[in-house]
Amino acid sequence: MKTKPIPAIIMLTAGFVTCIVGILTHIETIRFVKVLLIVLLIFYVLGCIVKMIIDSNFKEMEEDTTDGEDVSENDEADGEQEQKPEEPEEEQEEK
Repeated sequence: MKTKPIPAIIMLTAGFVTCIVGILTHIETIRFVKVLLIVLLIFYVLGCIVKMIIDSNFKEMEEDTTDGEDVSENDEADGEQEQKPEEPEEEQEEK
């Protein structure tokens, strides 16, 4: 799973909400910029933490599936062998 953009998405979403709230409350520009910077930093760190958690969970899931033999692959291989029609003995003798 591609998790690289998760911190940026979380950070930008929080920044967007902060902008909307700042516009609606008519906050001063200097104070708004300070608040926005703090919000972006905090939510970027939170996004990185979320990304690490998701990566570790998917890594564990991949390790679980590779530790044991995958039954579906073995079944498919057996099925392919069974599906091949065998030539009758008479045709084999003629060749």
